[in-house]
Amino acid sequence: MYYPSVDQSSGSAAQNAADVSGALASRTAEISADIYDLIVREIPQLRSDQRVLTLLDASVAENVATLLHVLQHGIDLKNVNAPSAAEEYARRLAQRGVPIVALLRAYRIGSARFQDWCFTELGRRTADASVISAAGLRIAETTASYIDRISEQLVSAYEDEKENWLRNRSAARAARVRALLAGERIDTDPSEAVLGYRLRQHHVGAVCWVEQAGGSGSLSRLERATAEIARGAGCEARPMFLPQDESSAWAWLPLGIRDTFTPSDTDLRTGPEAPVRFAFGTPAPGVPGFRRTHQQALSAYGIALAAGGAARLVTCFSDVAPLALMAGSIDLVRPWVIETLGSLANDDDHHARLRDTLSVFLQENGSFKATAEQLTLHKNTVQYRVRKAQEGLGGTLGERRLQVELALLAARWLGAAVLVQAGEPGPETPPAPAGQRGLRPAAEPAARGSGRQANRGSSGSASRSAAAPRQTPAP
Repeated sequence: MYYPSVDQSSGSAAQNAADVSGALASRTAEISADIYDLIVREIPQLRSDQRVLTLLDASVAENVATLLHVLQHGIDLKNVNAPSAAEEYARRLAQRGVPIVALLRAYRIGSARFQDWCFTELGRRTADASVISAAGLRIAETTASYIDRISEQLVSAYEDEKENWLRNRSAARAARVRALLAGERIDTDPSEAVLGYRLRQHHVGAVCWVEQAGGSGSLSRLERATAEIARGAGCEARPMFLPQDESSAWAWLPLGIRDTFTPSDTDLRTGPEAPVRFAFGTPAPGVPGFRRTHQQALSAYGIALAAGGAARLVTCFSDVAPLALMAGSIDLVRPWVIETLGSLANDDDHHARLRDTLSVFLQENGSFKATAEQLTLHKNTVQYRVRKAQEGLGGTLGERRLQVELALLAARWLGAAVLVQAGEPGPETPPAPAGQRGLRPAAEPAARGSGRQANRGSSGSASRSAAAPRQTPAP
């Protein structure tokens, strides 16, 4: 109920609004997280890759903090401008073709949720209806004026960026690519003419990016790196390059009739600038293959982003396909990896060597000889490392072999994002189930008899190799 006898612009109303915002200042992070989750949940167009979502998170946090300061200190809105993260987020949306209405809706629902927090705190502080009415109206009026002013600035930033962006890329070309990826019916000949790229061949999809954007210079670096990768792969035609924003792009490499592709990161390591990173799909033919290899590249890109600083310069879908299918949430993958690997999940050089050796040992079907040749190690060293890895796992693979292999794959590609860091509580080594002692690959059952008889085969079982060697090998 509104009480007209109470002036919302009075000193008491302003003071009550200031008291509310001051009380909420310590909960800025909590309020920001709540509004961010609401926006992402309610507006599908804003669900982008993790880097853009991080920018949205920063934009929300800066807006919440600014509006709380305005209410608490009575700052004149004429002196308030859009936060830097908010302006940058608007520009990124323009670069990616996200409609401005999605951004404006985010501000509407975000401001409504912000006011909910304020009104809840106001009701907690007083039961006086007239005070609630006056202070509530002041909060609502100030919030609406703030959103109106900031929205005008962001629309201007969005439109300016959109104009600049469209000036530097072919809208028709980008629209045709998106139609292809959406599975729309298209005529191949006209599409090839628009794209300047032959669709009736094998392709490899790619996503390339740099960690720190440097304006148009970053896109030039990405395009040059893509061309270098294509030349190194023996592509006779030019790759198709499609910028997504100022720091990332999609590309397709033309393989012609070839259906194999082996990328190299040699040319990506030179220069003082941050390196260019790539994620690749697998070769696939025709228009369906154009879509499929792109989706695979996006999945590999997601894995690389999840790995953070541990990401490699080149991530191929063929190497991380199981992870791409299971890594929808790193928060779920990490505890599973730690639980599965036990002490092998410790992120240090010693356990990294044990993980690498165990991975190769499993790939070689439990052959110590083949593992030693693959790693250029003495067989005794391999036996020692496998035994130590076995202890870290709890003494057995049993029916967990697939889980262990997937966890090792995750540790290899996601690195610190899924491993236990120094100073962090370490995982406890799980006890070995009764009756199971050692790694016993199906191809090599445990030998019977003396140690001499056990070593006559081409590769001993893990339980035999766990016996201490005569000479202490390097760990």
